[in-house]
Amino acid sequence: MDPVTYQPDILLGTIIKVFGFEGAVTVRLEKPFIEKIPEMESVFIEIDGKPVPFFISGYEYNGGNTLRLKFTGYNSPDRVLEFTGCSIFLTSTGRACEKSGELAGFKNFTVILPDSDQLGRVIDIIDNPGQSLLCLETKENKELLIPFHEDLIISIDRKKHILIMDLPEGLTDLN
Repeated sequence: MDPVTYQPDILLGTIIKVFGFEGAVTVRLEKPFIEKIPEMESVFIEIDGKPVPFFISGYEYNGGNTLRLKFTGYNSPDRVLEFTGCSIFLTSTGRACEKSGELAGFKNFTVILPDSDQLGRVIDIIDNPGQSLLCLETKENKELLIPFHEDLIISIDRKKHILIMDLPEGLTDLN
């Protein structure tokens, strides 16, 4: 049985500006969402013509045709400024970034721990039921499997292909 692939297929709106000092953005909503905002855990932002998944850490809707969104790991205006003018999409299932088709964009990213210690380079993404795993190649040319979960991600730098993660103590010793 082939895994289900979630594709962005519902236009939520367009990011029109940065809001505040904590990395929130204002989205001009498309007409179907003006009356009812769906429960959202994640969205796709179209960057350079490609859908990129982002987890939502919070949103505020007070009626009208705008919505404020805050993305997990993006805590300053500078980090979200580049998204201004980008379209935001939902999936028809309301789920995103959970299957290998969407996660493939993280291949060749460098995973770094908070203490600036480079853990390795993502060489593969394994999609297990209920949990995706990053397969890393370490500096010692060993393979290391770590869970790919939003709670472990501190920040993502897409331009530099860097993924900063905070892993539970001892996790890297299990491999």
